[in-house]
Amino acid sequence: MTFSTTEQTTIIPHNQQPLVTRVYPTSNKEIDNVIEGAVSAQKLWAKVPLEKRIELGYKFVEEFRKEADDIPLDLTLQMGRPKSQAAGELRGMLDRASYMLSIAQDSLKDISLADTDKPGFKRYIKRVPLGVVFVIAPWNYPYLVTINTFLPALIAGNAVILKPSPQTPLVGERFERVWSRVVEGSGILTGNRSIVRTLHLTPHQTQHAASHPSVSFVSFTGSVLGGRGVEGAVKNRVGFTGVGLELGGKDPAYVRPDADLEYTVGELVDGAFFNSGQSCCAIERIYVHEAVYDPFVEKFVELTKKYKLGDPTLPETNLGPVVSVASADRIRKQVQDAVNAGAKALVPEELFSIAKPGTAYVAPQVLVDVDHTMDVMMEETFGPVVGIQKVSSDDEALKFMNDSPYGLTASVWTNADKNKESEDVFLKFADELETGTVFLNRCDFLDPALAWTGVKNSGRGVSLSKFGYDQLTRAKSVHMKIKTD
Repeated sequence: MTFSTTEQTTIIPHNQQPLVTRVYPTSNKEIDNVIEGAVSAQKLWAKVPLEKRIELGYKFVEEFRKEADDIPLDLTLQMGRPKSQAAGELRGMLDRASYMLSIAQDSLKDISLADTDKPGFKRYIKRVPLGVVFVIAPWNYPYLVTINTFLPALIAGNAVILKPSPQTPLVGERFERVWSRVVEGSGILTGNRSIVRTLHLTPHQTQHAASHPSVSFVSFTGSVLGGRGVEGAVKNRVGFTGVGLELGGKDPAYVRPDADLEYTVGELVDGAFFNSGQSCCAIERIYVHEAVYDPFVEKFVELTKKYKLGDPTLPETNLGPVVSVASADRIRKQVQDAVNAGAKALVPEELFSIAKPGTAYVAPQVLVDVDHTMDVMMEETFGPVVGIQKVSSDDEALKFMNDSPYGLTASVWTNADKNKESEDVFLKFADELETGTVFLNRCDFLDPALAWTGVKNSGRGVSLSKFGYDQLTRAKSVHMKIKTD
């Protein structure tokens, strides 16, 4: 993407040509007007019965489904994922949306205390909307991540202002367009589109919106640096605003001696390289027990070499470019720094001749002889690169997995379903890993029934599951003393 003080231009990653240009608001007053419009709309929207809001949510899912044929190429041109894989993001988004709708009634209902009420008293707790929710969305999974907050916030009775990434501006516009179509066809809030608005903003304008006194909650997904900027902006406002931060990851995997190597290698290669490794929960470092280290590495490299890196609009491509030339340069530097420090690169770059300096194409790479003095094992790569380190015990693996400034997900690969001892080992890891999610024999996956959260520099707050609604509402207690004659 390219920026000026007045507009942004989205650059197609695979050919570096301009795709679309969007104009920024000319003043903070324009932004303030949108926010105040959302405040007024939200007061009306919150009065719509929950059952009706849920009904409109399901209509939103169906209307979005009608646009399924347009989305894959549209997404590929914006952020570079192969078209053959892009449709999967829409399916995942609609699955998440449907699940969050299915639990909304139970998650948002009043909590009765009738069982413990004393005679003459009635008490209960309501879940009420916060007001205006500001969603700052990422480019790497713009549909999947945006829906995590967008739809639950609306169903809970909030208004949503959506700021899409400048790399994927059309995604935010599609969310607003589809929602407006649903609401205008419902007979409520006729002519009032302010319940959902998309804004294209500069970083400075984003901080202004986040710090606006009428914004009740900010949901940010992105880098640690960006998260700190948002949190700082919110702290500087008068009053208090909630913040949910989904930030980076350096997610580890541990392969135990009894792991099924054929299965494990396939899953971890995909977990490391899908979407060119541009996922906050991608596998970026692997610890392998010395008993199976050599065969694991051999199989891992063999499978990595089979990737087809190229034009993401072609059906045979299963590995596309990273999002930008600048990102590609940063990834290459991290790999080269590791090699200069003693790491060994096992995938010959000539196998992927399209991956040249000056392009956004990065060859998938497997590094061994790595250690925790190297950035490639400590700092987020966000590219198709993985480091593999040999360990001699479960305890050593656990130590290395926790030796990280990040804590999003971690996975353990072992024959726990057939071995009680292995199951006990996994449960120990589940207890002691400093992460938001612990996987057994899978990785790089979000289950909408489970809370999605991180620790350390991976952020704070919760999305998905019934707890995702808690973040987007506040508790209001009702205490009734019933007078009797």
